[in-house]
Amino acid sequence: MPDKKFFENLSGKGKAIGVLTSGGDAQGMNAAVRAVVRMGIYVEAKVYFIYEGYQGMVDGGDNIVEVTWESVSSILQVGGTVIGSARCKAFRTREGRLKAACNLVKCGITNLCVIGGDGSLTGANLFREEWNGLLEELAQNGEIEKGAIKKYAYLNIVGMVGSIDNDFCGTDMTIGTDSALHRIIEVVDAIMTTAQSHQRTFVLEVMGRHCGYLALVSALACGADYVFIPEYPPEEGWEDHMCSRLSENRARKKRLNIIIVAEGAIDCHNQPITSEQVKDLVVQRLGYDTRVTILGHVQRGGTPSAFDRILASRMGVEAVLALLEGTPETPACVVSLSGNQAVRLPLMECVQMTQDVQKAMDGKRFSDAVQLRGRSFENNLNTYKLLSTKRTAADLPKTNFNVAVLNVGAPAAGMNAAVRSAVRIGITEGHKMFAVTDGFEGFSRGLIKEISWGDVGGWTGQGGSILGTKRALPGKYLEKIAEQMRTHNINALLVIGGFEAYLGLLELSAAREKFDEFCIPMVMVPATVSNNVPGSDFSIGADTALNTITDTCDRIKLSASGTKRRVFIIETMGGYCGYLANMGALAAGADAAYIFEEKFDIRELQANVEHLTEKMKTSIQRGLVLRNENSSENYTTDFIYQLYSEEGKGVFDCRKNVLGHMQQGGAPSPFDRNFGTKISAKAVLWLSKKLKECYRRDEGRVFANTEDSVCLLGMRRRNLIFQPVVQLKDETDFVHRIPREQWWLKLRPLMKILAKYKTSYDVSDSGQLEHVLRPKQAEA
Repeated sequence: MPDKKFFENLSGKGKAIGVLTSGGDAQGMNAAVRAVVRMGIYVEAKVYFIYEGYQGMVDGGDNIVEVTWESVSSILQVGGTVIGSARCKAFRTREGRLKAACNLVKCGITNLCVIGGDGSLTGANLFREEWNGLLEELAQNGEIEKGAIKKYAYLNIVGMVGSIDNDFCGTDMTIGTDSALHRIIEVVDAIMTTAQSHQRTFVLEVMGRHCGYLALVSALACGADYVFIPEYPPEEGWEDHMCSRLSENRARKKRLNIIIVAEGAIDCHNQPITSEQVKDLVVQRLGYDTRVTILGHVQRGGTPSAFDRILASRMGVEAVLALLEGTPETPACVVSLSGNQAVRLPLMECVQMTQDVQKAMDGKRFSDAVQLRGRSFENNLNTYKLLSTKRTAADLPKTNFNVAVLNVGAPAAGMNAAVRSAVRIGITEGHKMFAVTDGFEGFSRGLIKEISWGDVGGWTGQGGSILGTKRALPGKYLEKIAEQMRTHNINALLVIGGFEAYLGLLELSAAREKFDEFCIPMVMVPATVSNNVPGSDFSIGADTALNTITDTCDRIKLSASGTKRRVFIIETMGGYCGYLANMGALAAGADAAYIFEEKFDIRELQANVEHLTEKMKTSIQRGLVLRNENSSENYTTDFIYQLYSEEGKGVFDCRKNVLGHMQQGGAPSPFDRNFGTKISAKAVLWLSKKLKECYRRDEGRVFANTEDSVCLLGMRRRNLIFQPVVQLKDETDFVHRIPREQWWLKLRPLMKILAKYKTSYDVSDSGQLEHVLRPKQAEA
């Protein structure tokens, strides 16, 4: 194990950081700005706002202003960018960059944090390369002192990608993409109800001039009938194909059709496909009542989602660390997301790869374009293709395998999307799919029936669990479950659920010695709002719950701001797992979060009260404290509320709020729909592989009794991994129903730093500049 590295060793004393937003705005940019400012001030650097992007840098004067901690208060939940963004022609000329360099030197700024798209970041890199020459020219013209050339010898650049299109290679998600998907899905969900009433077809046009990410993921998240994206144009004769798919769906009693068109959609001859053109085609060929809805700038607006706030906050802090560690030899880097990791990549490698996508599309090398977009994009496309096209009975393979799907534990938003995906992938693989109602208890009572392709239509946007779910474990029903498996000849099992699902698979695995019926491949997909399943960084449903908490906290903060001098104590769900409280606090900009994993005592509570008392002397006269429901047996929500009320007398008053089951309800977020769909599809494909491996031809049955035939499919750092449930036992605290090690605890200091607490922050994972991995075929 390498020694841990803490950022306390990095000091920003004597350094000045400039932060600007450039190009198109995106929700979450303000969260990034806030994180850069607060982290910069925390390490004792000076931080400057550069208003109106590069234009402000060129114009100088009041556009470059030193900021304080309070300058970024209350901007976390605001969409767009509070420091403005403008397209700037002047910065494209050397003369403009000369003025910009002069203005930066006057303020002593040699560290730039640029939040924008690939054009903005390319401009920043050119500026960095020219820096020395610009300073020499300024000194010759007498605009700066000769000594300034040496004093401000090099310019450090760190980029963060703010773009709703997710069109930048090298990162899984750009700041703003998740929020834009929220806007699209809100509209699609609303349109679906009216379309269903009138049996209409809706053509939705979404943003994405050069990138089809928004169109593709929203199509996946709402189960659209057809999607048009620039990277994967439809083949010749697509008109016939689309019309036949729409009419097939109508014939299956589907009352509506949704077609999603990216604004940059093209055909295989690089000719544009417009939403109007698609509408006219449907009307002429099929005579369906068809409407076009162009979403436009709605997608850029509104408050940022919890995901975008956390992503931008992580990236902002990482950007400051990268600037502090920068040397003249360090290339300009971009902070990006890979799976669940914040990584640094050379800026120009990412820009080059992003430009290569466009070149591939221009050259009609569309498969290369898809590959260059990255693993995540390719998976989304492949999953959409599998789920949207029902093959005819003649085209389907026949495996004679029966696969059962069930939900176990408490309901979680996204479970239905996972079931839909599993059923359709299973049918495509040639299996008979069976749905079990009410978990293991329903299984024991024989509540099992075959489920068809059409039965799961429209399930992606539904909250809760349509199959029904119970917390009951299989232990007390083993004989009855074995009997039902025999009766229905179940050859494989997919369990979608939380900690109970994990315990259930452990019990079924242990019962294999006694019951041959359990000697079949079994796989679990984690789905719980608590996000407490070992073996996975994320669970289906946790993102939706986090958004509910964040939305509620936003409203409560507004209430507190209106009344002034008020502190709210909010209790979140999660059992003993503090994920929702901690991440909710980070996304909502809370002052403290009490969790079970980090023990706290009366001294810490007292310190928090003192911290809030000091805060009330500033212009930010409100407080927000989150508490996980089981964080402490004795320091209950009521106790903390009473303590704060007593200690804060005369300074602030208190209110408390228990969020309760609203965290389990509601329509699933785009992330949960997409995650549930993809992880479930992967699980069923794994079952197919295992069924083939474990089929004993001589006995005519499936027999699997090895450890690796009962797995949990989880997201670990950057990959989806199958892990035998037995091997996860050592990683589990069974008493408190949480994993022994949890990745998000590393982000806990981040929440404290951004709330102005002195703390220790482990940055061992930071600092390594990686390289962009290019797909092999696309290189050739």
